[in-house]
Amino acid sequence: MSNLPDPDQHPGRDVVIYDGECNFCIAQVKNLQRLDIGGSKLSFLSLHDPRVAQRYPQLTHDRLMSEMVIVDAAGNDYGGSEAVKYLSRRLPALWPVMPILHLPGTAGLWRWGYRQIAKRRYQLAGKRSGEKQCDDVCSVHLK
Repeated sequence: MSNLPDPDQHPGRDVVIYDGECNFCIAQVKNLQRLDIGGSKLSFLSLHDPRVAQRYPQLTHDRLMSEMVIVDAAGNDYGGSEAVKYLSRRLPALWPVMPILHLPGTAGLWRWGYRQIAKRRYQLAGKRSGEKQCDDVCSVHLK
């Protein structure tokens, strides 16, 4: 998505790696871009971009197909619900939800909820190609 900040043009920002073929994921990263008030903290790469495999060889394709991953400037990565929790600390616009996401004993619930949505993301909003249902290739990654 050309209208999202690219890490090559914005070094030092956290990199959000998302499924650029997923309409649901694209909508969510556009929301994140809006929540990055001042546009100074985040850049974005589709997991399908060849730079992802080159720059982040520790991130497997299967992992990236199952969860959004954020890589911070120090090289630490946060995936799935942990990425959401990380963003709630990083983006001031998300500070109001931070206490809910960090309630003791709720991490398992947030992980479960995130996985349920991630598994059904193509069914929820379709693929960029316009398909409404996930094809057989997707089911390999989203069991």
